Amino acid sequence: MFASKRVLFKLVGIAAALAVSGAAFATDITGAGATFPYAVYTKWAAAYQAATGNKVNYQGIGSGGGIKQIKAKTVDFAGTDAPLTEQELVGAHLVQFPGVIGGATMVVNLPGIKANQLKLDGVTTADIFRGAIAKWNDARIAKLNPGVKLPDLDITLCYRSDGSGTTYVFSDYLAKQSAAFKKEVGAGKVVNWPANGVGGKGNPGVAANVQKIAGAIGYVDYADAQANRLIFVALKNKNGKFVAPTQAAMAAAAANADFKIKTMAPDMLDMPGKASWPIVSATYVLTYERGNAAKQQGVKGFYTWSLNKGQKMADGLGFVALPPSVVKLVEARMKEMK
Repeated sequence: MFASKRVLFKLVGIAAALAVSGAAFATDITGAGATFPYAVYTKWAAAYQAATGNKVNYQGIGSGGGIKQIKAKTVDFAGTDAPLTEQELVGAHLVQFPGVIGGATMVVNLPGIKANQLKLDGVTTADIFRGAIAKWNDARIAKLNPGVKLPDLDITLCYRSDGSGTTYVFSDYLAKQSAAFKKEVGAGKVVNWPANGVGGKGNPGVAANVQKIAGAIGYVDYADAQANRLIFVALKNKNGKFVAPTQAAMAAAAANADFKIKTMAPDMLDMPGKASWPIVSATYVLTYERGNAAKQQGVKGFYTWSLNKGQKMADGLGFVALPPSVVKLVEARMKEMK
């Protein structure tokens, strides 16, 4: 009897030790950056914690802020919609890989205009966002919208006030459509928007400004625009077709993208295809080549779980899941983290 008790006490002690050991391996990690993937990262984090007990705290402060924080080594990973170049990655000793795919959309607040009713092409959009078209009933917009009653309203531009990957993607698209836009406004995370506009912090800030200003047009990622039930603009693609922003249209554009390059950041803007949405990009994760072993393992664990078990959640939030072949490439890239 006493022997059996001694065995029982030993077993209880071993179980307690294992529990403490398991808790020691549970590593909380922090990240910051792009607001574009905020909804999916936070949903992944909640599900990952429920499954593993490990906490992930991600703050949506904009791509520019995320890049600054990881270079300053104040976070364990960063999110950016504006991927770093190979030279930047090497110089900062960082590893980069895609987290999920999405798209930038244009949204408006125009009396009498329904979702996808207003049609624009790249050049006209560029002229609007460089301030060369100031009224909604301008002849250049009317030509693209025969039979649509356009209001006699001033155009108010709504744009990001912070350093933004969404701005990077949207402005890069417009700069490729218009030399005048590239010269006057530029392309990048921060650009020289004209005076007839109002800035908002994060995608939610732009969405809120569009909602409250009659005559407003802004650029917002698809997931935020969908969540806020904003009025989408249809856009003419490379094949000359006007398409609405949908997950299927974004998936069509991303289908032939080559992620095998060193940066894992292929250009997916204005891709060919009748069904392709023109403004598509991945959002990217930045991590350290070398860092604290527990933290590095924590980041690997979170993204390995998210890539294999979180993609359907991303799809449900308005994003496009990474193809299985790209998931394998990302898992291989994460092996570079030491």
